[in-house]
Amino acid sequence: MSTILIILPTVLLFVVLGVWVERKVAGFIHDRVGPDETGYKGLLQTVADGLKLLQKEQIVPFTADKAMFVAAPVIIFIAVFAAFATIPLAPELVGANMKIGVFYLLAIVSLDVLGYMMAGWASANKFSLYGAMRAVAQIISYEVPVSLLVLSVVMVSNSLDLQEIVMQQGILSEDIQYLFGLKVLGVQINHIGGFLMWNVFRYPPLMLGVIAFFIASLAEANRAPFDIPEAESEIIAGFQTEYSGFRWSVIMLSEYAMMLLVAFLGVILFLGGWNTPLPNMGGLKLAEWTTGTSGEFSGYAWGISWLYMKAFVWIFLQMWVRWTYPRLRVDQLMYLCWKVLTPFALLLVLLAGVWRLLMI
Repeated sequence: MSTILIILPTVLLFVVLGVWVERKVAGFIHDRVGPDETGYKGLLQTVADGLKLLQKEQIVPFTADKAMFVAAPVIIFIAVFAAFATIPLAPELVGANMKIGVFYLLAIVSLDVLGYMMAGWASANKFSLYGAMRAVAQIISYEVPVSLLVLSVVMVSNSLDLQEIVMQQGILSEDIQYLFGLKVLGVQINHIGGFLMWNVFRYPPLMLGVIAFFIASLAEANRAPFDIPEAESEIIAGFQTEYSGFRWSVIMLSEYAMMLLVAFLGVILFLGGWNTPLPNMGGLKLAEWTTGTSGEFSGYAWGISWLYMKAFVWIFLQMWVRWTYPRLRVDQLMYLCWKVLTPFALLLVLLAGVWRLLMI
């Protein structure tokens, strides 16, 4: 319950601020102003948009399957929001501390495909159906490299528990000693800590793996340059063409929640999760202090702070990519998935297996 009280307001607040930040980032990259009239520096623009959407008429096409049409946005949101249950926010602060948390997250979030297909089919609109089929093909395809990249981290960590994967990135392990030696510049590595414990340094091939995961996660979240299911220049708005008002806002809420979810997952798997990047500094033991071992409240506060700061940097990169690169064609999308990312992810899994054998 405590994590729900943290996650749900965070997702809602993130959508409100995230839309505003994305517009400002877009304005900066395109050398224009962005929101600037509603509130200070346009801060209330998203609030005004939300109030407008709540007042709009909830239109259901005459030939649509009403029950399926209404249920689709709810299924999409539930599939995304339920995945947050296994996200470790801080030491000992996780909604559902499952031993198979990685498996649960990948399984539950894949259900949003069902919502996309329902939305496109129920709309009784050819553009909506085209968008739904594109979304399903894209998401199912990119789940393959994403799952393989996650599997490589699972093999290195020897665990499906997200909390345990994070904790391993905050302590000295035998493979860290094997890679860097017992000392770095004459200092014991377990006295250094910080970012040296992250998976991208524990298992160097993951330095490329995190880039591949970032690219694949953009496709999973339907973010540009992989926003083919919502290509307004071709199929109006894809599977959500017939949606308006509050139902449309739920779909957009799900998209931004997915951005936050894949950012959390990427940070947890590759970049230390809630662990501090700061090393210990002499007698101060800064890394130990900033992971909250000095007290329960400080542990929660610092853990949540580090996780969110890393995730927001990840999200900024997502926004940066959106307003920098043009949309891919469908054939380019599939080529990148099946002929580039999937073979690379398979190679990474193979190397992870060899790594584990060397560490035994």
